[in-house]
Amino acid sequence: MLDDAGLQALREAARFSPDNLPLRRHLADQLLGKGYLAEAEAEYRAALVLAPGDPAIAAGLAEAFVRQSAYGPALSVLEPFLSTPGHAPRLGVIAARALLGEGDAHGAARRYHEAVSRDASLADADLAARLTPQPAAPAGNPVGTSWGGPPAGPAHQPVQPLQQPVDGPDAAQVERSAISFADVAGMEAVKEALRVKLLLPIQQPELFKAFGKRAGGGVLLYGPPGAGKTHLARAAAGELGAAFVNVGLSDVLDMYIGSSERNLRGMFDLARRHRPCVLFFDEVDALAARRSDMRQAHTRQLVNQFLAELDGVDQHANEGVLVLAATNAPWYIDVAFRRPGRFDQLVFVPPPDLAARAAILRILCRDKPLAEMDFEAVARVTDLFAGADLKGVVDRAVEAKLHQSISAGRPIPLSTADLLAAAQAVRPAAVREWLGTARNYVMHANDSGAWDELMPWIKQVR
Repeated sequence: MLDDAGLQALREAARFSPDNLPLRRHLADQLLGKGYLAEAEAEYRAALVLAPGDPAIAAGLAEAFVRQSAYGPALSVLEPFLSTPGHAPRLGVIAARALLGEGDAHGAARRYHEAVSRDASLADADLAARLTPQPAAPAGNPVGTSWGGPPAGPAHQPVQPLQQPVDGPDAAQVERSAISFADVAGMEAVKEALRVKLLLPIQQPELFKAFGKRAGGGVLLYGPPGAGKTHLARAAAGELGAAFVNVGLSDVLDMYIGSSERNLRGMFDLARRHRPCVLFFDEVDALAARRSDMRQAHTRQLVNQFLAELDGVDQHANEGVLVLAATNAPWYIDVAFRRPGRFDQLVFVPPPDLAARAAILRILCRDKPLAEMDFEAVARVTDLFAGADLKGVVDRAVEAKLHQSISAGRPIPLSTADLLAAAQAVRPAAVREWLGTARNYVMHANDSGAWDELMPWIKQVR
């Protein structure tokens, strides 16, 4: 619900006069200006139906998309107008921001400079700075790292932000994330923990250098299935503008003795070549299980190799490599991984609360035709739904609405009632079952206090 009386009045007026284009456009502009991005997007969409060729409305819709980090949809809206000679320069600046968000720095620079050359008043110093590549250090002249570390040398290369998409043989493994923390609904405590541990040492190097803290380290994300641990890791890479290496079990495990260890070392070497880099291990309990539970020596050796790579061959080996790992079963991980300097911070990724569920639903529905929506009402009936469950609710509602639209021969907007009906048909069990398992460890195997933060959650299990 909007907490601005003026906007509420405008919205009511638009509801009673849905074909009043100037009113809808004015409402959309006001919503965008005050940061109600999802609501602005819906109004711009409605206005664009009334005036499909209006570049100002298209610019507003694209701006709403960009500010929600939805860069692909923004470019799709702008494309028909950008191909027209003499298009409004503002469209070019918005396109530049969207292209930069997708990692196309060259295309973004071309769009931005072309737009500013036609209208100098659109110059954006911050955007221009992000489009300007950092000068390379002169050959043979060692320099310090970007966060004030020691001079570069054969074993310690300066870490520079990744400016261009990765090319060459590593391109299939190294990614550029198109999302940031703005695309992660809720979980503010989790995001803050990641900022302090992983992001701020690179973003504010002098401050952390004063306390002897270096960029890099490890965080173990744990929680129920579908809570968004992988999405959060990608967002951390996007927030930093760093490379992202997603390590799956098939990338490491091999049937031949010694090959798994070599593969694991190769993943760390890949991340070190592309630092700053987020190196992400999903289902890490398969690679870092308790050695006391293992019967075969070569599986214990893989754990030993993992520990050695986390420590690095010297104190600077992993500087700028941010190691994130995710698991649904943190209690099966060898305790040596939780030693300081390794995965020394465990971060619980909880199921989304009511406000977060409403925000997730809003993000999931933002690219769909919508009627007047009450996402809070849907959030109230989806207690203990994980993010994946909420996506299932939206997908089910969309499928039902598509059948109606096909019969009617026109798109019928998605409504609150559609989401409520879909939510009633979904019976998620993953979160409740996971909390039931966690309860056993919290109540009976928690002498170290490692699982204390789960106590408020397991009380919900009946």
